[in-house]
Parts: sequence; structure tokens; C-alpha cells
Amino acid sequence: MNRRGVAMMSSAHMVDDFYQGVVPAMLPFLVSERHYSYAAVAGLTLAATMLSSVVQPAFGVWTDRKPRRWLIPAGMATAALGVGVAGLFPGYALTWVMIAISGLGIAAFHPSAASAARRAAGNSNRGMSIFALGGNVGFALGTLAATPVLLWLGLRGTALLVLPAIVMALILAKRLGPVLDGPVGARRPATMPSGRDNWPEFLKLTTIVMVRSIVFFGLSSFLALYFIHELGTSAEIGGAALTAFLAAGACGTLLGGGLADRFGSMVVIRYGFAFCIPAMVGLVLAPDWRVALVFVVLTGIGIFVPFSVFVILGQNYLPNRVGTASGVTVGLAVTVGGLFTPVLGTLADARGLHFTLMALVGLPAVALLLSAFLRAPAPAGPVRAAVPGPAGTPAP
Repeated sequence: MNRRGVAMMSSAHMVDDFYQGVVPAMLPFLVSERHYSYAAVAGLTLAATMLSSVVQPAFGVWTDRKPRRWLIPAGMATAALGVGVAGLFPGYALTWVMIAISGLGIAAFHPSAASAARRAAGNSNRGMSIFALGGNVGFALGTLAATPVLLWLGLRGTALLVLPAIVMALILAKRLGPVLDGPVGARRPATMPSGRDNWPEFLKLTTIVMVRSIVFFGLSSFLALYFIHELGTSAEIGGAALTAFLAAGACGTLLGGGLADRFGSMVVIRYGFAFCIPAMVGLVLAPDWRVALVFVVLTGIGIFVPFSVFVILGQNYLPNRVGTASGVTVGLAVTVGGLFTPVLGTLADARGLHFTLMALVGLPAVALLLSAFLRAPAPAGPVRAAVPGPAGTPAP
């Protein structure tokens, strides 16, 4: 495992997904400052995910044909620009468009970044869990940083949040190639999975990731609002609950990678969903916000334990299409959950947030049932080593 490469890609993932975390943190402020309905703010979650869901597999196919690492800093910068501008103008239509553009940047980033991370991690679930952890930490930091900035400056404070992307993009432009490939004249070989593509199992995995995604987006969109409007807390505590959920998820992601290396991917996926069911039941039945916060942490661990396993498992199912597999498991299958968020928002407007969270409880059980039909990839032996190109030419 190229530890420096894994660390750099995890850091880049953290900065990129920082802007995914800013969006749900903005929602309570959009409700209070602009008086948007629950359905309207759910529509913004749709904006962040719809375009990304459609084009992310296309970016994956594109990067399978030829490495395009420039998409990593470019996608990150686009994600930051969209979020930064979204808070500056009051019109709903323009806000929706800018958040959609941010989603396009996220779509451009993930397939190339996941392929580069796999090059650095080799066959290590732990290595890929560190890459995935970067995204989870970034999402959590997005909410953690956005909430005080928005409390201080209001929605126009989103412009300040662009700075991390500018710094990280400059670092990547200078150091990404040498860190992943080695110095000029001493290129390190690229280790990637080998074998035949297994589309039936990959499609099963994709379905499971989609179900898990609906739960994740439902909780990340409405958890803060649930604490504020159903449990009677302040906006600060609502933001803290969302941050706790994502921070616990970061711990669950890292835990899942280590457990998968020891016990296998299937065990981690099934036990993760099994753990999530009682945790979510405890959340919706909690009598006050303090008890609910404990179950928020447990839910975050359970729903994120399988996440990094999905990434490397998808790449192992499609060893000849690592970019495509990454675009689907990290992108399409994850972000498609956001397409269901307006349905949840409409349900919340009609029946309340408590009823909506109760409806989400059954989905981890569905994912657990589906995972019973999933089979581990056949052992393919050592990963293949790609012959590096001429000096200055990046390997895949």
C-alpha cells in the first residue's frame, strides 16, 4: 500500500465531500431565512444529487478509457464554486441551479479519485476505508464549519467556504502525480484487480447501495430539522446532531475496512445493516434529544460500516472497469438516494418528520435481506501490475 498516496487521496476526498456536507447544513437556514417548505429544501437535495447521479457513471467510463487525473482538482473546484454562489442570491431557481452545478463537480471528482485511491491502496480494504473515511470526515466537517459560519454571516457566508478547495486544488496540481507514480525515472508499478467482470453480482451490490443511500440522504437532510421541530432543540443542537451522525459514520467507515480485511466483506455488510435496525428504532422512539443523540451516534456507525467495503467490492466485481465501478458505487448508487428525498420531504410536509423517520426504519432491513443473496467475488490471485508509461506519463 502506498501510504502517502492513500493519505493524499483521502485528504482530497475530505475537501471534496466537505461541500456535500455544506448542503444539508444550509437547509435549516434556507427554511428560516427564505421560508422554504420541507419539500422545497428536499428539492435542493435533489439538485445536489440528480445531475451527479446521471453523469457520474459516464465520467467513470471516460476515465476507464484514459486516466484523467485533472478531473480530481477540477471537480473539487466546481463543487466548491456551486455551493459558494448558492448562498449569495435569494432566488430559488438560481440556488437550485448552483447546487446542481456543485453536484456536477462531485460527479467529476469521484470516479477518477476512487481509481487513483485503488492504485495507491492495492487490495487493502483498510486502505480504501481510509479513502472513504476522508469523504465521511469532509461531509461532517462541512456541516461543522458551515453551521457557525451561517449563524455568523447568514447564507452569504457560503462564499468563505470556497477557500479549502482552492488550497487543496493547488496542492494536487503540484504533487498528485509524483506521490501516486513515484519520481520521474523511478515510476512505481500500478497494482489493480484482475479477472472477469461479474455484472450480476455488481448489479445486486448496486441495489443494496441504493437502499442504503435513501436512508443516508433521508437522515442527513432531515435529522437537524427533526431535532429542532420535533424534539424542541435549538438550531445549534440540531446542527450538532447532524455532525454527530456524520462523525460517527466516519468511525464506522474506518472500522468497516479493518473488519473486512479480517472477517470478509459479506460479514461486514450484513452485520452493519443488522446493527442499524435497532439503532434507528431507538432514535425514533427516544423521549428527548439527549437519548436521541445516543442513537444518532449508533445509527451513524451502523449505516457507514459497509460503505468502504462497497467501493472495493464493486471494483473487484468489475476488475476491468474500475472507473465505471467507482462511478456507480461511489456515485450513482449513492447519490440516487437523493432522488427520493423530495418524496420524503412531501411525506414530512403531510405527516410530519417523526412519521418520515419511522418510514426509514424498514430500509436497513430491506438491505439486509438483499445482502443475503450477494456472493463474494471469486479469488483472482494477486492484483495485476500495470507497466508504467514513459517518464512523465501517469499509470492508470
